[in-house]
Amino acid sequence: MKMHTLCRHRSSVPRAAPTVLPSLRAGAIIGKLTTHVLDTANGCPAAGMTVTLTRLDPDETLRSLTLDDDGRARGPLLEGDAFRSGRYRLSFGVADYFRAKGTALADPPFLDRVPIDFAIADHDGHYHVPLLVSPWSYSTYRGS
Repeated sequence: MKMHTLCRHRSSVPRAAPTVLPSLRAGAIIGKLTTHVLDTANGCPAAGMTVTLTRLDPDETLRSLTLDDDGRARGPLLEGDAFRSGRYRLSFGVADYFRAKGTALADPPFLDRVPIDFAIADHDGHYHVPLLVSPWSYSTYRGS
């Protein structure tokens, strides 16, 4: 089976290191936030897409990163003491990603940045926020 040219892994984006979970001893904090992006237009992970994590109320940018070859962040976006209840936003650089793939987009593009606002309520929960995206549509859900 031949892989579509637009879906070949880019060697310039490092692969994620395995995530090591904290100890499961009594009282250990195991909550974390992760994300994963799939390019549904080309049928591949969104390697190289930029993502910004913001805590809302107060508005504070916590991290900006580039997704690896598997369309994932290298490790959790939040964990340990940084993993707190509250409202957050993940903002995905969709137009820049598709432009870099050679996709012709309108000016301005239909989707430029895709913001996903969500809340963390469970300190011990794994909050996985995946994004399925094309230049014209997106969907998300709370993954596991």
